[in-house]
Amino acid sequence: MRRVLVLNGPNLQRLGTREPDVYGVVSLPEVAAALAAAAPAGLEVELRQTDDEAELIGWLHEAADTASPVILNPAAFTHYSYALHDAVRIVTAAGLPVVEVHVTNPAAREAFRRESVVSPVATGVIAGFGTDGYLLALDWVGKHPAAAG
Repeated sequence: MRRVLVLNGPNLQRLGTREPDVYGVVSLPEVAAALAAAAPAGLEVELRQTDDEAELIGWLHEAADTASPVILNPAAFTHYSYALHDAVRIVTAAGLPVVEVHVTNPAAREAFRRESVVSPVATGVIAGFGTDGYLLALDWVGKHPAAAG
């Protein structure tokens, strides 16, 4: 069984209740259930969330060490965490994909949200499609078996 890590940064445990007019009404446990249901045969989805930058970086190191592709919603860390940038680069340098996902479209939001320090080292970016972005990312990983470890 191949594993894909779906890693989520700060405040994403509040999906469904935090500013539903901006982030929607689907909760992170509902995202996890949808991903599990949509996972192609032979691909296991493991969803995690943390508000701790160091923990998120540790999970990226784990992905590199275990040859696990990553779907990453870095949330607020997107805009300033060079440590996260470096950890993502470790994963992609190991030949593994990191698909950056954003529920909203950062380019259409406040100026400080428009720059991602993660995007330059991510394999690709999916933004603005609500929580369906996670499913789009999983679909891509599933269609690229070499990318799935």
